[in-house]
Amino acid sequence: MRHYDLSPLYRSTVGFDRLFNMLDSSGVETNGQTYPPYNIERTGENAYRVTMAVAGFGKDEIDIEARENVLTVKAAKPEDKADEKREMLYQGIAARAFERRFQIADHVQVTGASLENGLLHIDLVRELPEAMKPRKIAIGGGTKQIDAKAA
Repeated sequence: MRHYDLSPLYRSTVGFDRLFNMLDSSGVETNGQTYPPYNIERTGENAYRVTMAVAGFGKDEIDIEARENVLTVKAAKPEDKADEKREMLYQGIAARAFERRFQIADHVQVTGASLENGLLHIDLVRELPEAMKPRKIAIGGGTKQIDAKAA
């Protein structure tokens, strides 16, 4: 059972249509894409990190782009025609081009990226605008008297 019926939740919520659509589509296979492997971890209350294993790629061969709630990581090796005399006997290190996309929520910003020991780390932080943060609402204690003046 890979499909959940979220229709009862639509009745008791307002403005969460996009969230439910994302949940519905999260169970759909992404064409069996498994390369490169990655981890997503929470590093703080509003901080996250995506770590990808990109062994064999340098900083200048990786492109990271965040646009419209989608984080895209692409990498490609340039054609190496200088070493035509080399004969590859076995190639176990996958250096094939890839493109991996991640859906990110509203108000999530990419704060930085680093490449160390074959692992690409992309740091994300969720920054809610002041208007969206929770606030206390005072409850009025009495009724107001309105003076009506006859004209």
